[in-house]
Amino acid sequence: MSDLGDFGDFDADAGTDDGAAADSAGSSPASSDGERTATSSTTDADDGFESTTVEPSGEDVGIGTICVSQGLRVAEDGDDTTLRAYVTRGNRSSVRIGSYLLAPYPDGETLFCRITGLEYAQQYHADDATEIHARRAMRTDDIDESDYKFVAELEPVAVLYDDDGELKRRMTDRVPKPQTVIRQADDTAEIKTGLKMPDDGVFLGHLSVGGEKVRTAASPPTIDYRLKDDYDAGDPLVFRHTLIAGGTGSGKTHGAKNILRQYLADERTYPMTDGREVTPAVVQFDPQDEYAQMHDDNPDLDDEFARRLEREGIAYGGHDDTTAFVPKVGSASYAAGHHRAQQVEFTIPFAMVHDNPWLVAGSGLNDNQYGALVSVLLPRFRKQYGADGTYEEFTTFLDDPALREELDESGRVHEATFDAVRRRVLGFDNVFDQDARPITELVSDFVRPGELTVVPTYHINDSRATETIVLAVSSLLIDQKLSNDPDYDRIKETPLLLGMDEAHNFLTDADSVQAGKVISKFTEAAKQGRKERLGLFLITQDPQDIHDAVFKQINTTVVLNLGDEDAIKSVNIPSNLESKVPYMEKGQMVVYSPDNSEPVELIGLPKCLTRHGRD
Repeated sequence: MSDLGDFGDFDADAGTDDGAAADSAGSSPASSDGERTATSSTTDADDGFESTTVEPSGEDVGIGTICVSQGLRVAEDGDDTTLRAYVTRGNRSSVRIGSYLLAPYPDGETLFCRITGLEYAQQYHADDATEIHARRAMRTDDIDESDYKFVAELEPVAVLYDDDGELKRRMTDRVPKPQTVIRQADDTAEIKTGLKMPDDGVFLGHLSVGGEKVRTAASPPTIDYRLKDDYDAGDPLVFRHTLIAGGTGSGKTHGAKNILRQYLADERTYPMTDGREVTPAVVQFDPQDEYAQMHDDNPDLDDEFARRLEREGIAYGGHDDTTAFVPKVGSASYAAGHHRAQQVEFTIPFAMVHDNPWLVAGSGLNDNQYGALVSVLLPRFRKQYGADGTYEEFTTFLDDPALREELDESGRVHEATFDAVRRRVLGFDNVFDQDARPITELVSDFVRPGELTVVPTYHINDSRATETIVLAVSSLLIDQKLSNDPDYDRIKETPLLLGMDEAHNFLTDADSVQAGKVISKFTEAAKQGRKERLGLFLITQDPQDIHDAVFKQINTTVVLNLGDEDAIKSVNIPSNLESKVPYMEKGQMVVYSPDNSEPVELIGLPKCLTRHGRD
């Protein structure tokens, strides 16, 4: 077999001495009237064929057309829908999977659709899987697409139509005409309407496709994504709960700070049942001691970036009304050189255990032991020492052998059960009744309209103590919010956003009385939060560990990069977006909020709106 290089060296005159023979063979004598006949070597313009262009006249509009070669069908079942478009050569490099397109109907309505697949197909019946084709392609610098069709598979999203000058959407109920010209969606109103995105609300990020922001002809050219935040369009989504899930280094805390900063904006208010408009209070549990920095400005936020934020109505800058309420635990000390927020120490009074006895059941009391604690021991202790009895007095109370013998002989608490309860409630000496003001005396400062209250626990080395403090404080807030006869009107009458970082540590499914009580309490909070102006703002890197009863009440899920397959499956986002999650860069996110919009991909702000990170 000869080398393909022979084709490149081919000479039509090869085999002759000087080409004269070829000239002689290719010529013919003159005709009788003196006219000269044409020869194969002649390129005379007068005798050649007239060349014609295959390009149609005029200017192209759009990027291609709807084609019917493989069917054209719109059905209620998306699997039965067949909608494809031929993309012309000049536009092929600009289209991406996930891009949004528009296909107009003759009567002025428009089909809003999304690219779900891209395919090259043979234009002619030919085999290009050959040595000749491959070697020829390897020796050229460009790619000739003229032999191939480029087809985009489309998913219809909605039909856009005009209703008395207002652009609206409805479900897809029409099939577009064959050869309909399609164009990329580049109008903010069309895209927001097509995706059911609200114009106003809490800013989360900018709409993107494949990690690139969607651009329009407007100013600014990006499309802002916001969560509904007023009662005109139903309940504000803040009170229907939010989950942020992302792995280490995904930008989870950065994004959470930027979202929380919007809820702390001066103009953010919610109507209460008595007619007052009240700014919300935010209480954030902070195991890594990062959120108190929201008190300070971000020094990297320059004037030009700030002007962009102002144009888009995005709140930024440190929040002056930020206080770090530091739990006093044993001899642990809190260092706060990384922020300038005010610090207030507090302790958990043992008196709170009477309403939440599971706070001392952290070591896993079984039902029988828990019943003895709740029905016998705590009521007996309260009767003897009063409602303000301390934890130290409670342990002394349990050390009484006469009490143990009495309860056993009376059949109220078996001696083995008594011993088990005593063992499991020991070890809280560093948690209850420390040298600081009880949290119950600080409620009016702890929950204030427009204030960010941060509860750092990074300085506590005892995980059992951390859990007890976080659950005691969150239970106080939830109980007062849901109560019809609250002890603290400040909590009841203030819109409240309860944030919890590393939520998987507290809301996980476990085989203990404490875990069961915590889950039931937060589930009730999630169910009733909408009417009580209580929102949960959960942040986790292990969403699969959040209990289903709580997870099912979450309306808005923000997913950043996750590498664990179980974690990705647990967030229940559409499969087309689920496949992107492991490859998303820092700040990229998927938002799944059925009551707010279609599932979309976003890019968060590149800079934190408040101080973030330690020097």
